[in-house]
Amino acid sequence: MSTEKRADLNLRIARLPIVDQCEGCQRIVEDAGAKVCGKYAEPAFHWEDGQICLMATHIKKEVTIVKKAVNPLKASKRAAGKKK
Repeated sequence: MSTEKRADLNLRIARLPIVDQCEGCQRIVEDAGAKVCGKYAEPAFHWEDGQICLMATHIKKEVTIVKKAVNPLKASKRAAGKKK
């Protein structure tokens, strides 16, 4: 799709204003004097029910890595069994 057609499509999509949780995001753009999300047409939908917007640039997502305890005896038996 050419950039002209894509720009024409963006103009036809009605974009709703951002919500309070969106403040500080780098994807906010000004459109006809209102702040709107450059990625989503309805940004309030992505903040409902305690969700966090996947495209939010101002929020750090925490990743927790759970280290599983491994029995060394079982691990050695599994490794020995795979060598056959």
